[in-house]
Amino acid sequence: MCHNHRDPSHLSDLGNPRLIWAIPAIHGETGKLADLHDCLIQNIQPGDRIVYMGNYMGYSGSDPACMDEILTFRRMVLSRKGMIPSDIVYLRGGQEEIWEKLLQLHFAPNPLDVLLWMLGNGLSQTLKAYDICPHDGIEACRSGTLAVTKWLAKIRLNLRTHPGHEHFLMQLSRAAYTDPNGAYPLLFVHAGLNDNKPLNEQKDIFWWGAHQFENIQEPYNPFQKVIRGYDPAHKGRHLNCISATLDDGCGFGGNLICTGFDNNGAIAKTIAA
Repeated sequence: MCHNHRDPSHLSDLGNPRLIWAIPAIHGETGKLADLHDCLIQNIQPGDRIVYMGNYMGYSGSDPACMDEILTFRRMVLSRKGMIPSDIVYLRGGQEEIWEKLLQLHFAPNPLDVLLWMLGNGLSQTLKAYDICPHDGIEACRSGTLAVTKWLAKIRLNLRTHPGHEHFLMQLSRAAYTDPNGAYPLLFVHAGLNDNKPLNEQKDIFWWGAHQFENIQEPYNPFQKVIRGYDPAHKGRHLNCISATLDDGCGFGGNLICTGFDNNGAIAKTIAA
């Protein structure tokens, strides 16, 4: 089945790079990310791309430091001759989607139920990292829309005390792909994909459709392989001829792995931290 893959407002076109360095879910593990960056900077060359595959936030409690590390490394990469801003792509992960939905909490018909679900899925640690008390949010939901609106305003103010963080979270892509007419087109997603739908109809499946990703039985045309960066079941890295999961459990006791794919879809190099 051939799908319409072009949606410039949400998808990132990686072109025909020399190598694509794919970094899976980080979950705020700043130390591991810094170690990985130290190795990666020695391997990056002009013509390469870097794809971060979401879940920069959540669980570890060091989210602001992790975001600072990502932004610092971006400046380092772009300071190198021949590297340009479009060489680095950041996908939206489930944690970033939760954050986005949090800022719309005052529109939710049942804000307390929504907030409690979010807090149990990584948001609690993120809020604390940005000096926000989760319990204040619970009390705000019990008090009504005006109280929720005031609480969300405080969250925005605290986020803005960290330069670059708000802008970063507003510029995330839904997915990224290499040239569909290239030798071996690749598609990069966060966690899920329904291979019966075109990319512009995936909606929340990118974040919450992990079980659908696991049901992929044939190439998602025009792409030869679909690669994801997070597996909520934490089953570890897995690669076959049509799909790949790169998540090695970072944030849950595992390693942070960066995988370099060449333009034939083969693994050229792996970096572990």
